[in-house]
Amino acid sequence: MNPDAIAIIRFGFRHLAAEPDHLAVNFYARLFDLGPSLRPLFNDDLTRQGRKLVAMLAQVVQGLDRLGTIVADVRALGRRHVGYGVVPAHYATVGAALLSTLADRLGATFDAEARSARTQAYTLLAEVMLEASREAAPAHPALEAVP
Repeated sequence: MNPDAIAIIRFGFRHLAAEPDHLAVNFYARLFDLGPSLRPLFNDDLTRQGRKLVAMLAQVVQGLDRLGTIVADVRALGRRHVGYGVVPAHYATVGAALLSTLADRLGATFDAEARSARTQAYTLLAEVMLEASREAAPAHPALEAVP
């Protein structure tokens, strides 16, 4: 990722991190709206789950200029998600929900350049997670095709 894209992402995240519970609530509402079949993959404690989400996002945002420092954690996350029942098609839904939530939360600062930077970051991280998930469960039929 280039330094300008990273700066855009970090600038926006500082505003998002000021209200992490709102970010998480908005994200999960959007996620379940776009993919109702995903709801059973989550326990009922979305507050706790939301805090984990925001903590992971913060870790990723801080490591974007040092990808080597976060790849192991992102790969581990991809492997864990196999056990939760996550399949490749879910990544597109999560990406759409995340970008939509960010657009809503960031308003006018979420312009084309900001969308592009965040799309690039999500795509990169999703690819790392998907690769790790395929390695974790290579015989799992739902993991054979990438969306």
